[in-house]
Amino acid sequence: MQQRYYNTNYSENVAKVVLSRLPHSRLDDSPAICQPVPEEFEMGRFAVITLTDAAANRVHEIMTSREDALGIRVGVKKGGCAGMEYTIELVTEAKAGDDLIEKDGAKVFIAPEAVLFLLGTQMDFEVTTLRTGFVFNNPNQTSACGCGESVELKPASPESLRQMQGTA
Repeated sequence: MQQRYYNTNYSENVAKVVLSRLPHSRLDDSPAICQPVPEEFEMGRFAVITLTDAAANRVHEIMTSREDALGIRVGVKKGGCAGMEYTIELVTEAKAGDDLIEKDGAKVFIAPEAVLFLLGTQMDFEVTTLRTGFVFNNPNQTSACGCGESVELKPASPESLRQMQGTA
């Protein structure tokens, strides 16, 4: 069995999730700054987010509207009055490191830097009188701006990772 390592300079949460999800070749193998991953944090693959039927249908519509569309990419960026914003972009070329969520022909790519902030999120699509768009029901969201465009997110906790491991 191949030994996995993590860089001790990373935060505890990042090390636990990154090592369970990335191929060994992307990790720093320098023995001076790395140590073996504790066995209790070895995790199987799991979906970072889940899609509702409405979200999957809308993503599939987006994909079929453009010949070169492979799906959409979901991420997070700093911005807005609450500190972070969700990002959604059309994917015409897959990027190394992206997680891929597939449902009913819909493909949602998750940017690697967003994994800890999106873990356990349900992505939905709503059509209301005042708004039409994707909605993120995120257990890592601690608050939101009054306008609803920006959110405060915390990285997933080790407890969340253990719960996800149990459902993998």
